[in-house]
Amino acid sequence: MKTKYYQVVTTCSSEAEARRVARALVELRLAACAQVGGPVNSAYWWQGKIEEGKEWVCTLKCRARDYPKLEAAIKRMHSYSVPEILAMPVESGAPQYLRWLEAETARATGGGSYADKTS
Repeated sequence: MKTKYYQVVTTCSSEAEARRVARALVELRLAACAQVGGPVNSAYWWQGKIEEGKEWVCTLKCRARDYPKLEAAIKRMHSYSVPEILAMPVESGAPQYLRWLEAETARATGGGSYADKTS
């Protein structure tokens, strides 16, 4: 069975950035839903050393076919040069929720850039 939906996670350096990313992707209908949580304490390798900091997690629900546009939009609006963007396939879910996800993202505005939608 081919995956029809993804749950996508990205992390941001501030709550404001995570909320902005979440809102923009929902407005563009690339995601039907987004949650922002945090702060979380992160430890990671960056430029040869271990960094630590607080981040906010943005979790998005999207159609698999929209994932390339969603990824590109996150990269355009994200402050990190290499943002975390991980897509996990949704293998199963409540049918009513998945119908809602499909309906809301089926109204996608197309390919415009985030900047096009905010000016």
